[in-house]
Amino acid sequence: MIVASYNVNSIRSRLGLVLDWLKANQPDVLCVQETKVIDAEFPAEPIRAAGYHVVYRGEKSYNGVALICKTEPKDVRFGLDDGGPADEARVVAAKVGPLCVVNTYVPQGREIDHAMYQYKLQWFERLRAYFERHYTPRKKVLWTGDLNIAPEAADIHNADQQANHVCFHIEARRAFATTVAWGFTDVFRKYHPEPGQYTYFDYRQIGALKKNQGWRIDHLMATRTLAAKSVRAWIDLQPRLAEKPSDHTVVAAEFDV
Repeated sequence: MIVASYNVNSIRSRLGLVLDWLKANQPDVLCVQETKVIDAEFPAEPIRAAGYHVVYRGEKSYNGVALICKTEPKDVRFGLDDGGPADEARVVAAKVGPLCVVNTYVPQGREIDHAMYQYKLQWFERLRAYFERHYTPRKKVLWTGDLNIAPEAADIHNADQQANHVCFHIEARRAFATTVAWGFTDVFRKYHPEPGQYTYFDYRQIGALKKNQGWRIDHLMATRTLAAKSVRAWIDLQPRLAEKPSDHTVVAAEFDV
């Protein structure tokens, strides 16, 4: 099975790129974030016409997640279910074949002195509790999406300048590490320990992609049971090189399950 993650920064703006990637790569699952569209306007029919099932939950111009799957996803759930803000447009989980897939768009946090940063830290705590309620590390679970964290200095082109960034601040990395410690392995890093591998290139930074000035904040985190079944992992820069791209690109992994 090939599973991939792609923050599209508007599914309607990037629909052509999504359809092209599906056709060229034939993934079993494509997890999408930042669809930025209400459900009634989600472009589901072209995706279905391409031979895929799709489930989604979104908001106008903000957030939004979707699962695009070759086989029909089962036991689909949206949002966190702990009595706090459900954030249904940030979480979609389902059973897809032998895998349990949890696709998340983690809050970015804005600034470290902003209330949304504290919300981000709490969100990681809530997500770990979510995994504890619904799964065990012995199952084949894949947590993926735009996780808005660069876990290590090697995940940013200029980490020495980013100590106070909400996606690299020490408290955020600790919160992320606590969630990962539930039982996850970074599948991409299993195959690519070298620095200079990025999934996000800021629009505002001129020539960021050409200069390879990016961040690795989109991840595929597998339980050890599933990570042991992995075959390869890669970042595909082609969608970021396309005309009118998202500021993110695709990260993918293949599993022999």
